[in-house]
Amino acid sequence: MPTKQQLSILRTYLERTKNRLEKRLEDHDHFDLKRGHYHESMGELSSYDNHPADEGSALYEREKDVALNEHMEKEMKDINHALKAMDQGTYGTCETCGKEIPFERLQALPTATHCKEHSPDQVVSRQRPMEEGVLMPPYGKFEFDDKDAAVYDSEDAWQEVAKWGTSETPQDMEIPVGDYNDIYPESEDRIGYVEDYENFAGNDIEGKNITIYPNDQHEKFEEALDDEGIMTTFGDLKPYEIDSYTEEVLKRRKQKEEDQNNRKQ
Repeated sequence: MPTKQQLSILRTYLERTKNRLEKRLEDHDHFDLKRGHYHESMGELSSYDNHPADEGSALYEREKDVALNEHMEKEMKDINHALKAMDQGTYGTCETCGKEIPFERLQALPTATHCKEHSPDQVVSRQRPMEEGVLMPPYGKFEFDDKDAAVYDSEDAWQEVAKWGTSETPQDMEIPVGDYNDIYPESEDRIGYVEDYENFAGNDIEGKNITIYPNDQHEKFEEALDDEGIMTTFGDLKPYEIDSYTEEVLKRRKQKEEDQNNRKQ
């Protein structure tokens, strides 16, 4: 049990806090909650001519006022309960188990009437904001969203939209990126092709007459190979395969094909 001097100090603190809270509630008229409608606190008669964004701001402020008022009223209730326990001579003992409450706990929380083990406020709230029931994750609502399937799913749809710009910046990304065009999920995915060289290489309908079309993608591809010091994206060719890709061998092969065509004619 706290001593008479300790009780006097705690009582003085509680009474001063109570007076301060009562004055604040009176000065703020309980955050204008005694008025009939929140329009009255803003001097408005109705919402008819207000922009929806202004209405949203006003509603947010009203919700904040309700929360602050409830918090202060609960604090007042706890103070009155602690002062009543002092008058009854039970202050300093747990209302649940009857054990003595350490003075250190009373110093930190003068309104405490329970020991730490039986405190009613030790339960962690698991309640989530109501908005989370509406603002669901962007993926997971459709058939193939949670499967690794080669189909057009909602993630692909989001990528199509996000590549035109979002409110995010490169610093918001988990993995830093160097370009605003890459700040959406899996921006490095190939769209419309499988291999990089398909952006600049082509052939005829029979798979012949392979042609390279110089463009930016071709330059990037060559630079990537040079940086890695390799000839292909799947590694260097074996020594006995390199000769078959030289221009001289290709010319001989082409001449051979022309000779065979002439003989057929």
